[in-house]
Parts: sequence; C-alpha cells; structure tokens
Amino acid sequence: MSVSNLSLSQQRAVIDLFRRIAPVADELGELFAGRGHELAVVGGSVRDVFLGRIGKDLDLTTDAHPEQVLEIVRDWADSVWTIGIDFGTVGVRKAGWVLEITTYRSESYDPKSRKPDVTYGQTLEADLERRDFAVNAMAVRLPGHRFVDPYGGLADLSAKVLRTPGTPERSFDDDPLRMLRAARFASQLGFEVDPSVVAAMTAMADRIDIVSAERIREELDKLICGAHPREGLALLVDTGLAAHVLPELPKLRLEIDEHHRHKDVYEHTLIVLEQAIALETAGPDRVLRWSALLHDIGKPKTRRYEEAGRVSFHHHEVVGAQMAKKRMAELRFPKDVVADVARLVELHLRFHGYGSGEWTDSAVRRYVRDAGHLLEQLHKLTRADCTTRNKRKAQALSRTYDELEVRIARLAEEEELAKIRPELDGNEIQEVLGVPPGPVIGRAYKFLLDMRLDQGLVGKDAASKALLEWARDQGVTPS
Repeated sequence: MSVSNLSLSQQRAVIDLFRRIAPVADELGELFAGRGHELAVVGGSVRDVFLGRIGKDLDLTTDAHPEQVLEIVRDWADSVWTIGIDFGTVGVRKAGWVLEITTYRSESYDPKSRKPDVTYGQTLEADLERRDFAVNAMAVRLPGHRFVDPYGGLADLSAKVLRTPGTPERSFDDDPLRMLRAARFASQLGFEVDPSVVAAMTAMADRIDIVSAERIREELDKLICGAHPREGLALLVDTGLAAHVLPELPKLRLEIDEHHRHKDVYEHTLIVLEQAIALETAGPDRVLRWSALLHDIGKPKTRRYEEAGRVSFHHHEVVGAQMAKKRMAELRFPKDVVADVARLVELHLRFHGYGSGEWTDSAVRRYVRDAGHLLEQLHKLTRADCTTRNKRKAQALSRTYDELEVRIARLAEEEELAKIRPELDGNEIQEVLGVPPGPVIGRAYKFLLDMRLDQGLVGKDAASKALLEWARDQGVTPS
C-alpha cells in the first residue's frame, strides 16, 4: 500500500513523520538499500504517528543481520550500542534521534524457559506477523515511504481494538508476556481487547508463570502509569492473570469494607486509584499509584466478624505494608520504590485518628516526621481514600484534612517542621553527658528528638537540663 492509498488525514500523518525524521531515516534507508538490504520504520513508531504522537525514538526493522547492521551504521551514526544484540537489536544515535534497528525475527518460548529463542526471518511481512498486536504490525518502508499493513492494524487503530496478527493462542504461546501487554495497551491507549484475545488470555493465564519477574514488573508498571489503569487491571483480574502476577488484587474482590459503603474492597481500591490519579499535578506518580492500588491488601488477612454483623480489619495497614513490601520486592522494583510504597500503605489510616481536630501540635509534628519526604503523596492518598457516597461526610472529611494541612503549614513555617532535629547535636550530647560516642549517644538523641516532637523548641539550656535528668534515670555516668 502506498501513502496515496491512505485517507487525507493519514497521508498527512505519514508525511509529517518523514518531514520530522528526514534526512535521518531516508539517509539510513539509502545506506541499507545500497548494501542490498531492506529497512522499514515499524511497530509503535508507526502506530503513534496515526495517534498524533511523535517522539524522538524510532523502531526500525531490516533483513540485515546484526553484524551487517553494525558495518552499515558504523561510519554514519553519532554513536552505536549493542546491549540488545543477542536479540538482534543494534542501537544508534543520530542527530538527536535514537534508533533501534532489529533484524527480522521470530521468537518463541520453550515451555519451561523464561528466555525467548530468537531466529532471524526473511521478509517484512513474516516479521510483522510475529508481533504482538495488529496495531503494532504496521510498517513504512525506507526509502520510498511505502506503507505496509498486511493485518489490518490501521482499521483496528480506528476502531480502538486490540487483535493479534495471527491467532491469539499462537501469539501468547510464542510469548506469554503479550497477555500482559494487552492489559497494558488497554490502560495506555484506552482500547478494547477483542473477545478472542480475552478468551485466549483466560485459557492460557498460567503460561505467564514462565516469564521473568523483571519483564512482568515492567508491563505492570506501565499499566499502572497509563491513562486508563482501571481497564487494564480489570482485564487482568477477569482473565485470571492477576492471580499469577498480582494475587493480592483479586483477593479483594469478595471483601466487604468496614464502612459498608462499597460493593467490595476491590471496587473501592479501583476508585481510590482513580481519585489519586486525579490529584496528580506533574504526570503519573508511580509511588502514589502503587500505594493506592495496594493500600488495602492487608484486609483479607485481618478480617474479623464482629457483633451485629459488622466486619473489622484491625491493623490491616500494618499487615498491608508488609505484604506490599514483599510483593514489590518479588517484582524486582527498586528498593527506594518498595520502601516508599510500603510506608504510604502503613500510614494511610493515620489521619483517621485526627477526629475533628483533636491532635496536639506534637501529634501533628509526628505525622509530618513519620511521612518525611512522602508527605505530599500521603496527603493525596489520604484524600483519595475517601470514597463514601455520603456527600456530607465526604465534605466534612475534606474540610478536616484542609484544616490539618493548614496546621502543618503553620508549624512548618514556625519550626521548619520537615527538618526537625533535637536541639542538641551528637557532639553537644557527648559534651553534656561527658561520655564518648556509642549506644548511649544514640539513645540520648532519640530522647531529645521525642522531646522536640512533644514540646517543640524549648532552648538548649532546657534541653541540656532534661538530658541530664534522663541520664540520671538511665544510670548513665560520665566516663
């Protein structure tokens, strides 16, 4: 199919793409053609053109093998890297563009293997057939700009539907991770997944077990950070995939929350996630979104039936924090992300002890101190966790949290709250007590920190006096 066969708007999209990437793409196409090889822009790079999104990265495919690609681009590229060469991919940087050039290939998994076996293909059409979805199986040949769409990807793009180029069973058997990609694209693009694809995902859900935790994490993270994560998460739960990759989520489905305001905790969780997203101010917040998703996962383990038919989930935030830490560590998230999400899950109920403003300034200081660098995210998570249908109650909770934030701001202005430290540093503690560095200094530091949180600024003289009284009670004597 030539560009002239496209609609006017589609022609403009392709023309705009090549206006932006020329001369880089055309130069490279001429180089490959001069060596007797094919080259095409492919996959997401073509899909995104029709979605009106053009970044600075391009995916290309060729019949040239990696060593031949290296020879062709060596003198042309600004820089070259070969980190993906075992899978047939050579990376190139040219004039600000990042190009990934991959040899035509097909890949499949041994039933017991986590790594794909890669074999090189011969034609562009065969390469497109092995791709995950038809919307990603479109290409534009270089040079010449001939549009190639053998599997109806452009029609699917217009219909906002995800289908596989061949049968979904074959596609998912070749690479089970594609089942997660279906959910991820549902989240990122807001597309519906074809019923045949959903059926295959349901029947083959256990195949995901052979995929590495790192690859699963990458797809789940992109899903959570997509524009429509509810759709992707619901697809994972409905097909049974979530039971393998995020089992805590479907376990919420039959749990009734303690307020009896929601059909189940699963639905409440999805609402909290959506409300947290609505509070974002600078793009997707990975830590906030994961915290919202996992904030109630401790409820199934802590469910207790009380009198009069009530249900309680005492300390579910503590249990949930431990579970969140374990799950995210198993998914190989960075340690700082694991720690931050677990901490937010642990703290997400703290505000409910505030009542109608009964906290002392000391309690407010501790709230800020415990949240640390996560305070703004804790604000958002706490607000998002209010999903009651009672408008009066929701407004009252919002007003109360507004008041708490005002108090935090006032104390922060007065006391540099986020930087609270004891009024005596380690050296001063040693001098007052007359003891060398050691465990005693650490205990004394904690005593003074608690005193600062409870009483605010009292002055160094008063802090020294209190420290000496503490030391006498502890039996600490000068060396």
